[in-house]
Amino acid sequence: MSTLKQLAEAVENGQRNDAKLRTQTLRAEGRKSLEIIEQGLVPGVAGIGEKFNNNEVFVPEMRIAARAMPEAMPLLEPLLAPAGIKPKVPAVIGPVQGDQHDIGKNLVAMRLKGANFGVVEVGPNVPPEQFATAAKEPNAAVGALSALLTTTMPALKAAVLALRAAGSTTVKIIIGGGPVTPGFASEIGRRRLPSRCGQRGGPRPATRRGPASSMRPLREYQQ
Repeated sequence: MSTLKQLAEAVENGQRNDAKLRTQTLRAEGRKSLEIIEQGLVPGVAGIGEKFNNNEVFVPEMRIAARAMPEAMPLLEPLLAPAGIKPKVPAVIGPVQGDQHDIGKNLVAMRLKGANFGVVEVGPNVPPEQFATAAKEPNAAVGALSALLTTTMPALKAAVLALRAAGSTTVKIIIGGGPVTPGFASEIGRRRLPSRCGQRGGPRPATRRGPASSMRPLREYQQ
């Protein structure tokens, strides 16, 4: 088995020490950072996501896997900028105001980073205006908002309105969380896009309709 495949397995299984060791080995072999990310880290993240979608693993296993990738990325990130490699799509992600739950947000952020999104994480408990400010600084193309409680769902709408009021008309906004429903989607946005977190290959770069794979469940809004 190649070292890249071993790295993918380490990430998929949440083996943090192995993920770091395999990354160091690949660097010593002269592998490029982007190659390690795209052929080692991303397949590992996609693999655990696919198992989650197939009900082969559950949130605890996903949380364990989410700890492996951060062990490897700090070894690679310093080498990306000098090589002229930049994230394809800037994104801001966080739980809305009043919501302290960030498990789902962390999982989605992991997937986005694995797909070479430039992710800015904020929160938890993010006021609408903070989302708007955070989206402006990196000129974000994607705003990902989450709410796990029915009592914090109105804050999703407030955050969307704040982004639009701040002039972020080109930001593709996606929201997720257990209580999010198609009915709620119709209340605060014009279109929705149900999706699943874990499609092989990770989230695709944002297009006119926005990212194709992020939160579970996922709703996209276009103003």
